[in-house]
Amino acid sequence: MKVPPRLKPLIEDGLVDEVLGSLMSGKEAQVFLVRCGNETRCAKVYKDVAKRSFKNAVQYQEGRKIRNSRRQRAIDKRSKFGRDQQEDVWQRAEVDALYKLADAGVRVPKPYGFCDGVLLMELITDGDGDVAPRLNDISMSPEQAMRDHATVMIYVLRMLCAGLIHGDLSEFNVLQDRWGPVIIDFPQVVNASGNNNAKAMLQRDVQNITQYYAQYAPLLAETHYAEEMWELHEKSELAPDLKLTGKFKFSTKAADVRSVINMIDLAYEDELDRKDRLKNG
Repeated sequence: MKVPPRLKPLIEDGLVDEVLGSLMSGKEAQVFLVRCGNETRCAKVYKDVAKRSFKNAVQYQEGRKIRNSRRQRAIDKRSKFGRDQQEDVWQRAEVDALYKLADAGVRVPKPYGFCDGVLLMELITDGDGDVAPRLNDISMSPEQAMRDHATVMIYVLRMLCAGLIHGDLSEFNVLQDRWGPVIIDFPQVVNASGNNNAKAMLQRDVQNITQYYAQYAPLLAETHYAEEMWELHEKSELAPDLKLTGKFKFSTKAADVRSVINMIDLAYEDELDRKDRLKNG
């Protein structure tokens, strides 16, 4: 196939030997299959901000720390340099998250490098060596649904222990290989302690993925893992290997109106996104 312009520098530098084809195109990036020596890998090419359809980016970026003060000042001033730097921070958030979460015991694709808006990473495959399917493309037994849901809850817990929330977790952002679920797509990753929407996003992530598994194991719909995790997070009692119960006793105090509104807004946004994904396959 014709080599995409953004991938030419990787070929010239010897990081990629051949572009094999397009794997998928999402709201923030296009993913290509590439050959690197004897291995087939993924090259995730981030779309320019003008072409990216990811909604409410500022809502996700709140609380992300930028150590370079010059870069932060430029971003705050919204200069051209600042906008370029903001875009670089947005893209690098996924790279940083992949390394951090792998160290935390979360199954994610292994990153191999990031260069000029292109993330080179591991290709997740199924038992036959083909590209692993997303959860929305498969079905499973009730027993597998219970088992895999528990695994994903462990990953969500470990993410929170690492200070991160996926922010867009659903059956569209989890692959299934021979060993189980692998979580993908982290450019919208949320800072759990520095983002005012963190709790609502955690609740949405858990609700989305639980809703998927509950179609095979209906009892899962009665669980409340997000609330259990968030309460432990606020009490600083989280631990990566903590055994969760999925049970939570809700307070009888007046509801947190802001939190409820955030949940409604996120749910509406998520439903629009879900319809768009189903429409475009």
